[in-house]
Amino acid sequence: MHSSRRLIGLILAASLMLALFVPSAGADSPKKSALPVPKSNMQSYVEAMQPGWNLGNTFDATGEDETSWGNPRVTKQLIKHIASQGYNSIRIPITWDQRLGAAPGYAIDPPFLDRVEEVVDWSLDAGLYVMINLHHDSWLWVNRMGAEQDAVLARYEAAWTQIADRFKNHSKKLSFESINEPRFSDGWGESGEAHFAMLHELNAAFHAIVRSSGGRNAERPLVLPTLETNASQDRLDALVDTVGALDDPNLIATVHYYGFWPFSVNIAGFTRFNEETKNDIVQTFDRVYESLVAQGIPVILGEYGLLGFDKNTGTIEQGEKLKFFEYLLHYVQERGITHMVWDNGQHLDRRALKWNDPQLFGMMKASWKGRSAVAETDLIYLAKGAAAQDVSIRLEPNGNKLTELRHGGKKLRKGADYTVAGDVLTVKAGLLAKLTASGDYGENAELVADFNKGQDWTFDVIVYDVPVLQSVAGTTDDFAIPASFNGDRLATMEAVYAAGGNAGPQNWTPFKEFGYAFSPSYETNEIALTPNFFNEVNDGEVILTFHFWSGKTVKYTIAKTGSSVVGSAGE
Repeated sequence: MHSSRRLIGLILAASLMLALFVPSAGADSPKKSALPVPKSNMQSYVEAMQPGWNLGNTFDATGEDETSWGNPRVTKQLIKHIASQGYNSIRIPITWDQRLGAAPGYAIDPPFLDRVEEVVDWSLDAGLYVMINLHHDSWLWVNRMGAEQDAVLARYEAAWTQIADRFKNHSKKLSFESINEPRFSDGWGESGEAHFAMLHELNAAFHAIVRSSGGRNAERPLVLPTLETNASQDRLDALVDTVGALDDPNLIATVHYYGFWPFSVNIAGFTRFNEETKNDIVQTFDRVYESLVAQGIPVILGEYGLLGFDKNTGTIEQGEKLKFFEYLLHYVQERGITHMVWDNGQHLDRRALKWNDPQLFGMMKASWKGRSAVAETDLIYLAKGAAAQDVSIRLEPNGNKLTELRHGGKKLRKGADYTVAGDVLTVKAGLLAKLTASGDYGENAELVADFNKGQDWTFDVIVYDVPVLQSVAGTTDDFAIPASFNGDRLATMEAVYAAGGNAGPQNWTPFKEFGYAFSPSYETNEIALTPNFFNEVNDGEVILTFHFWSGKTVKYTIAKTGSSVVGSAGE
């Protein structure tokens, strides 16, 4: 998995600081329904691409070949499988840097260009719309444009001249994206007139090259990104200016979205899909709609997902993750925006051609046609040894109706096993006692809430006790706390110095980033504290507080001296 996702997140900490302390402007705003979308040939084209899938970490890999980032070689079977799953378009990110020859011709390696064309043709033959681009070239060399403008522009123009020529007679279901996540510095988040001017120059050069290259390129759909493919207002405005200057009806805009940053990586205590996270979706795509779609400029959400997925798709708790994807897809579709999920191998197992998380894929697929019901949680915790009690859970039906609750494929009895009052589902104590009679720690049962439309919602019924951590010694390169999780699941971790102040990376918050600073392993019964965490911890005593999904917290103390670390259970 590639580090560019993390780079995006690093620049968001500053804006988060404001977000945490400034009231959310739209938190109490009324619900919004579908808005009018101006119809044009390009808007219809973009809508026909809905939904889309990214062939990530493949041709965009910066190694020797398409397998260098861990994915298998692309097969025709894979492409056909994507089409069979209901996707109507495929984005094929491509890094050309190591495949470009020397100046002045910058000739593209012929076998590589042939291979790209082969996969493009397979995709078109499968009935998919296709988008190809310059991908990691953006940070590998295009970002040097400020200091090396002539050299960068010459290389960029040479690349697109060759690509445009190779594909000029292909179906117009193939579109070209000028560049992925363009930026003109080593870091992220920088903008200003100079950056906007350089991106305009790139997009204008791209447009001129493709339009003058002959064949179907005269009217081929061309996709233009904002600076960094970010949806802040200044970036949207700059792209609107470029589209207006080019005065071409066959242009499409693109942005990317990886969610409200603290939720998307599980940091600062944002473990739930809360109002701030939801409101970030609303504000982002209201801006995109008003600035672009409503003005007749079609938009493709060229990548979306959660940044934490680059560590592990379990970084975000399952139910909270499902709520994010359900709401995001609903909202962008209501605003006439086509979405293309980023998949670098984390979603589809490309060897087995099976979804790694069928429940997540099911939620996304159901969202293509309408809304699914969700609930405030998907976890029902029962303390070991305690008498079972009724558990009430608020549902968000999203226009749907609960038809039944099932266990093991069998319909449960309404009134006896559960009741529904308005949007509140109550699972009865008698049923829970029966389901957890074994007293075994962990998940004892799954309850499936079936609604008249959309994806089912699943509740895990879990027996737990307070987790127990053990004392241990280790080093900053290898430190893991032995843990008896006792059926519970870790939500987040706080770290503060015993003498006062937040410890570890991103010390503006005591809550550390899941997977980056710490990581639980339920298979090996331990919680690892990573070198990333210790790299920014001063010598001395640090108090850790582990927060579990049951609501329980457990304290743990570590003492760091140089590279040595000693951990102690208890206060």
